[in-house]
Parts: sequence; structure tokens; C-alpha cells
Amino acid sequence: RTTAWSRCYRWTAVCVVLLCVVLLTAVTVLWTKYNNLKTERHQLQTSYNTLSVESNMLQMSCHNLTTERDQLQTSYNTLTIQRNRLQTSYNALTVERNQLRSRCFLTIDRDRFMRERDGYQNTLCGTFRGGSCFNSSSSLYFMSFGRKTWNDSRQFCRDNGADLVIINSKEEQDFIGKKLGMSDFWIGLSEKRTEGEWKWVDGTPLTT
Repeated sequence: RTTAWSRCYRWTAVCVVLLCVVLLTAVTVLWTKYNNLKTERHQLQTSYNTLSVESNMLQMSCHNLTTERDQLQTSYNTLTIQRNRLQTSYNALTVERNQLRSRCFLTIDRDRFMRERDGYQNTLCGTFRGGSCFNSSSSLYFMSFGRKTWNDSRQFCRDNGADLVIINSKEEQDFIGKKLGMSDFWIGLSEKRTEGEWKWVDGTPLTT
């Protein structure tokens, strides 16, 4: 019995030792895994915190860029409006400049024409003798001092490349009357073809 009990005790002790070894091994393995998981969790937490900080920084950068973009868009719109206004002003000034240039050219041409006209009129008046010359803005008039009939007066005018005056307006009539005063003079109006039917020397009828 003693021998049997001793054997049983030894086997029990061996089993207990083996169980302790197994438990110790299991505890060691679990502790190692726990430490590994704890380390991994810490690393993940650190990564999460880092990503959160980066996310916040990116969010702030995005907000700043959005604000800057809006400011640039506002500046662009303002500059576009100013550019359009300047373009409109430039176009208006260009038109005005062209008009002034045209007027300047017209004034130069007008002055040259008036000088040429005055020179021509002075030369033409110098060819006439026995009378006086005067002119309006568009016509040259000659008043002979000699007394002639209507037909002789017209022939004299035609011999010199002109004709008896045709009065086209009340203003021209007043102008000639003011220049000649109380003098008697012939005009290019007659009724020699049909009695009572007055016509100018160019064939147009008299209108009142």
C-alpha cells in the first residue's frame, strides 16, 4: 500500500508540476499577447491623435484657402468691373478723339477752301471794271456802275461766265438789299416768254 500510495503521490506531483508549467506557459503567453496588444493600442492611439491633428490642420488650411479664394474672386470681379469701365471710357475717348480729328481736318479744309475762294474771288473781281464786288458765304456778286437794259445786263454776265442773280431765299434777298442799298439793279427774273408767268434765268418758276 505504501508503495502504491507513493506512486500515486508521485504521479499527482508530476501532474501538478506539469499543470503548473502549462499554466505558467499560458500565463506567459497571455501576458505577452496582452503587452503586445497594449503596445499596439498605444501605437494606434498615437496614430489616431496624429491623424486628428493633421485633419484639423488640413481643415484649417482648407478654410484659409477658401477664404483666400473668395477674396481673390472678389478682387477679380472688382478688377473686371474697373477694366470694363476703363474700356468704355477708352472707347468713348477714342470716338471723341476721332470726331475732334475729323473736325480739325474739316476746319483745316474749310480754312483752305475759304482762302482759295477768297483768292479766286479777288482774282475774279480784279477782272471786272466799272463796278463793285461783294460776296456771301457761297456766292460772288458784281454790281456794274453802268446803266444797261435787262438783256444787255444778262449778256454782260454771260460773257463773263456768270448770269443775273437768282434769289433763293429771304436771307439772300435781305443780304443783297443791304449791300446795294437804294441802288437800282436787275435780277435774273423775267416774263418775256409768257406774259404774267415769271421765271428765273435757269427756267424755274417764281414761287412766293
